Order: sequence, then structure tokens, then C-alpha cells
Amino acid sequence: MTSVTRWDPFSDLRSTMDRLFDEGFSRPWRLIPQSETYESAFPVEVSETEDELEVKAALPGVKPEEVEITVQNDVLTIKAEHKDTTEEKKRDYYRREIRYGSFHRAMSLPVSVDSDRAEASFENGVLQLRLPKAAALRPRQIKVGGTGAAAIGEPSDN
Repeated sequence: MTSVTRWDPFSDLRSTMDRLFDEGFSRPWRLIPQSETYESAFPVEVSETEDELEVKAALPGVKPEEVEITVQNDVLTIKAEHKDTTEEKKRDYYRREIRYGSFHRAMSLPVSVDSDRAEASFENGVLQLRLPKAAALRPRQIKVGGTGAAAIGEPSDN
């Protein structure tokens, strides 16, 4: 007896997408080329208080002197490089998930900052930036003076 199988035109597409999700997105390092010129982004947190922006960036394995930070036209740029410290002999890796090479991240800041008063610290692979807001953006409290209740435009009795 012969069995008939119904043809599904999306079967190949479905299996390709399943493989992409299984191997590509869950293990993205397999899709990354292993070259010296590879530039990678790194995770950041940007938060705001009344007076400043705070930016935290995870830069594991990077030394503080290898980090370059610039603020220009309300765009923050952080550059760093994590150099491979292994010997130059040929080596076959079974697993290589640590990224080496240049790291670069540029992001528009949500408010203008006073970059002349910015502070940076680096501890345990985490860069922390404190960027004071520009003076024009900070809230100012205006005190009301005098005890008279003169209307606007009326001369006072003083």
C-alpha cells in the first residue's frame, strides 16, 4: 500500500528558522567572525537624577587607561580595547566566548550635559560616568520677595 504525504511549502522555511533560533540567537558568538578588526558593543545603563545623568558600562578585562570617553554635540562615545594576552602560537579552541578587540559605543544623550564637570570612575570592570546636566536645564527655585500684594503693572507705594 502506498501512503500519500501532503506537501507543505513552508516546511523548509520552518526548519531553517528553527535552526536559526536554536543556533544563532541562543549562541550568537557562533555568528561572530573571529578577526582582529571585530568591533563589539557592550551593555550600558543610563539613568537620570535631578542634577545629572549617570552612565554605567560593563567593560570586563579592560584596563582604565585603555578607555577613551568623549562627549560632543550631546553624543557620548566610549571606546575601549580588550587585548588577547595569550601567546602567539597556533591554538585550537574548543570554546571561545570571551571577546577580544575593539569595543565602541556612541549614544545620544537625552539632555545636554556640562562635560567639563564630568567625572569617571572604573572599578571591577564597570565604568561609571557622572555627567552633570547643563545649567540651563537644572530646576531653579525662585523666591518671592516683599510683603505687598501689588498687581502687575501697578506702581507700588514705596
